[in-house]
Amino acid sequence: MENESTKPSRFEIEQSPPATKNRRVISGRLTRVFSEDYKKIEGRIFDPRGDHVKQWNRYFLVAALISIAIDPLFFYLPEVNDDEMCMGEDTSLKLTLTIIRSIVDVFYLIQIYVRFRTAYDAPSTRLLGRGELVLDPFKISQRYLKRDFTLDFLASLPIPQVLTWLPIFDNSEMLSTKTSVLYFIMFQFFIRLYLVFKLSSHIQQVTGVVAESTVAGAVYNIILFMLAAHVFGACYYLLSIERQGICWKEVCDLEEPGCGEKFFNCRYLDDPGRASWYQSSNISNICGRDTESYEYGMIFDAVNYGVASLDFFTKYSYCLWWGLRALSSRAEEVQASTFLAETHFCILISLTGLLLLAMVIGTMETYLESRTERLEEYRIQQMDTELWMNHRQLPHAMRERIRKHDLHKWIKHGKVDEEAILDELPLDIKRDIKQHICIELVRRVPLFDQMDERTVDAICERLTPVTCTPGTCLLREGDPTNEMLFIMHGNLDSYTTDGGRAGFWNECRIGPGDFCGEELLTWALDPRTMGALPLSTRTVTSVAEVEAYALSSKDLKFVAKRFRKMHNKKLRHTFRVHSHQWRTWAACFIQSAWKRYRRRKLIGMLKVKENYNYENGVGSEQRRNKRMGSETHDCIRTPVPKPKDPDYFDG
Repeated sequence: MENESTKPSRFEIEQSPPATKNRRVISGRLTRVFSEDYKKIEGRIFDPRGDHVKQWNRYFLVAALISIAIDPLFFYLPEVNDDEMCMGEDTSLKLTLTIIRSIVDVFYLIQIYVRFRTAYDAPSTRLLGRGELVLDPFKISQRYLKRDFTLDFLASLPIPQVLTWLPIFDNSEMLSTKTSVLYFIMFQFFIRLYLVFKLSSHIQQVTGVVAESTVAGAVYNIILFMLAAHVFGACYYLLSIERQGICWKEVCDLEEPGCGEKFFNCRYLDDPGRASWYQSSNISNICGRDTESYEYGMIFDAVNYGVASLDFFTKYSYCLWWGLRALSSRAEEVQASTFLAETHFCILISLTGLLLLAMVIGTMETYLESRTERLEEYRIQQMDTELWMNHRQLPHAMRERIRKHDLHKWIKHGKVDEEAILDELPLDIKRDIKQHICIELVRRVPLFDQMDERTVDAICERLTPVTCTPGTCLLREGDPTNEMLFIMHGNLDSYTTDGGRAGFWNECRIGPGDFCGEELLTWALDPRTMGALPLSTRTVTSVAEVEAYALSSKDLKFVAKRFRKMHNKKLRHTFRVHSHQWRTWAACFIQSAWKRYRRRKLIGMLKVKENYNYENGVGSEQRRNKRMGSETHDCIRTPVPKPKDPDYFDG
């Protein structure tokens, strides 16, 4: 016996929907779609709310943080030989930083590609919630080129690698050239720093991460403080190198013509002219350690301790400590000279220290003020919920579902109670707001798109927003249907066993624009129905986060009276097309017809064989089988009863 299980995917032919308000088709290509319909264009365009894009954004954020931590380390490339009074560079450090920086730059190139292939919300639909996704690659590229491409392109350029490996940097005889080239790195550093803040804000907005705890805010500000100290420490080191070079140059100008600026490059240590000049020069006493002949100002400690001649880890640790101390004291403990660069550097440290201190104080005040009545109410509610669950001894799985629902509701609505705000408004304003928010959403439901404006307005007034977490059971087969749900975002699984009949299983996927609980519509349109609600013929469970609007049985009764005044045959057809109950019946009807066809074909073949055997004298048994088959082959019936049509024309 063949299995009576039906699969809609085998018997239902999916047809491309016409171009409606929620689906734009240009030259046969879908250019706008809901986020939930992304599977249809997977591999060509990325969904900005998809898991892959979210995961990539986190990876790229880590790479960007590594990048802004690496860039200031290029300032530590110059090093000083205190014994010979010359400047060289740390080649091994330069090679290491170049490799790491080049690897990180690959992430920026990938980010540009991802941005060119990531859909975006159409601005005209953002008032309707999450909005529709624009999928046209040309529009995506055009928008990206106009907005963020320039900054992303500048951030992806390998500026530090190119500048530090240029011959002008390696072979320059001018000490100021080496330090000036390194300052260009800061230009790209600030671009990448801006992109990091922008990306972290975007990730927080998309994922719904809420930093409500004081600890999270403190850690965030400490990271900012350490990053600023890291940058100022590197600038302090480079400034000390530059000041020593200025001292050498001033001494060299006094000892001309025997001195040349190229002598301060460690590449010329073996030059005979440099050797003779250095033996007769007084540069070690003027510019060396423990000297009072030259005013080093704020970098005196760095010169006195010979920081520029130490190994990388030691000099980096010292400069990082100096940056932390300077920022903590807001440059009050820094003894600056009259050198213009030092003065401006101290001013910048002081302003940055004040800004970071203000941010810390402001953030802490914000976190403390966030413990408002609304937040306390939520926490008290959570405590009451936990006590109630303990009192009722609910199982762990059920407790997790309750906690997940409460957390989802809190993240989704935040500290704003939308229903409470609407309840405080006058009736006419409340009605206008609901129409403004819901009318386009309601029109996206094909069943409602056939109705006039007055009917749609009446529906908008009575729609109730519903949000569901994954795994929520909205309808259960055999239970009374209390409301009709119209899906706006998210996907649901709908299945039926035809009342628990053995061997029968029908399952389908419900998405945006679909509805469930259509049994309630048939009940509401029948004037002969009593108070008993109809039983659901399907079980509906949410697969992902679902946003929907619900019409209760009472409200649907009111709207149903308007339905019968329309006398529109298209409404009957639209209801049948989008009703999963009718789809199941149609699939089972096709399956039964196919079985009858196969049975008739088999009997026809048996008849031909019987005639052949009869001519040969052996046909009694076959004739009996024929009679039995002819009596039973037309008795195959559709396993699912035909649904009732709503009474559209009973006025």
